[in-house]
Amino acid sequence: MRACSRTPSTPIDQSHWESRLAELVKKHGVPGAQLGILRVGRDGAPDDLVTAVTGVLHAATGQPSTDDSVWQIGSVSKGWTATVVMQLVDEGRFALDTPVVEIVPELALRDPEVTKKLTVWHLLTHTSGIDGDVFTDTGRGDDCLEKYVAALGDAAQNHPLGATWSYCNSGFSLLGRIIEVTTGLTWDQAMKDKLFAPLGLTHTGTLPEEAMVFAHAMGHLEGGDDPKVAPVWGLPRSVGPAGLITANATDVLAFARMHLNGGLAADGTRVLSEDSVTAMADYQTDCPEKLLLGDSWGLGWFRCDWNGHRAIGHDGNTIGQAAFLRLLPEAGLAVSLNTNIGSAIPLFQDLYEEIFAELADVRLPDRFEVPSEPVDVDATPYVGTYARESVTEEVFIEDGKPFMRITVSGPVADLEGSEPETHELVPVSEALFAMKPDKSEAYYPVRFYSLPSGEEYVHFGARATPKKS
Repeated sequence: MRACSRTPSTPIDQSHWESRLAELVKKHGVPGAQLGILRVGRDGAPDDLVTAVTGVLHAATGQPSTDDSVWQIGSVSKGWTATVVMQLVDEGRFALDTPVVEIVPELALRDPEVTKKLTVWHLLTHTSGIDGDVFTDTGRGDDCLEKYVAALGDAAQNHPLGATWSYCNSGFSLLGRIIEVTTGLTWDQAMKDKLFAPLGLTHTGTLPEEAMVFAHAMGHLEGGDDPKVAPVWGLPRSVGPAGLITANATDVLAFARMHLNGGLAADGTRVLSEDSVTAMADYQTDCPEKLLLGDSWGLGWFRCDWNGHRAIGHDGNTIGQAAFLRLLPEAGLAVSLNTNIGSAIPLFQDLYEEIFAELADVRLPDRFEVPSEPVDVDATPYVGTYARESVTEEVFIEDGKPFMRITVSGPVADLEGSEPETHELVPVSEALFAMKPDKSEAYYPVRFYSLPSGEEYVHFGARATPKKS
């Protein structure tokens, strides 16, 4: 490993990162953002923590972003839910290979064999095959997750259990129900008692009314000179364990610090065992498409190979807000970025490339881009309709060029007013294409592949979608 470019005693330059955040937010047309950088002190040295904010929380009101304002961190919440699940493993309440139906006896999925064999590990690693984008609104009551799990039997099984990796929000709502059944508390209360309180968090919550006591970010579907405010603030309560935590960057970094410090909170409280911290960051399963998030998955974290340096992290996208968290354990470094726009990948890339190069002498992987010279790939084998319950992806060739038409349905589509989108697939290599969705500055990878049993899939947006025709 290369040595860090700065000694641990060199303070992080707050004014520099405040300036860069403001410049890059303006460049990318993001309404507002909140940045936190943490370097854990070693050998008795104090931590180095800096925060920076810029822009507004709500384009229509002009309320400025502040250090203590809270933002929806979206699916970054999954790492927090996974941490509480691993606390319960530490307590011997169940094991990673425990069948879920032994913990939640009422579970009845569409496939009875999956109901019998589904384990906690499958849920933590997104390998269950349960349709991942079930956003059923089961109300605001404390029984919302119980009702959600009762309705999960209607969800499709998109791939055989354990056969591949596909991002699964539904599985994390089910993990939230596991937490409830095991602790006798709601997921919300269990998170407070078992994680927020031991970490000393003061600006973190799970419910809208908890966010409302602070200045809080509103989502935006578009930024730039004519920003478009999202039509609603958040998703149904049943999605909580998958993505409804609100926090400021300081609290997110307190959570990250615990993972960088072997499971100990800043005051020395043991929050998670060292073994579980290690297991969460260790390799568990491969990702078929290794460019969008990470090359592999742990337990609640995705894993990134940064030119020979292993980073872990998670992103969060919810209605008009996007969050990014990365930890570089070898350097004791963590960076949290909260934004109030639906797509902030270019801002994240610009900022994190600079931060990790400057503070750890680590270069992030090259960005996924279209080739500088055209690549000749026969797209004919991939033509067809790929579908899961809430998304249909039609691949076709027109005037010699491949395209994908994406039609989204269900609650999220209704909330955001989604319309079908058609985009060109730019060949990158065999079975790999690049596509730039609407409202995005970045290209996304589109990977076609087959399971060992022969079933054909497309991997796009971290989801595996089976070919239907």
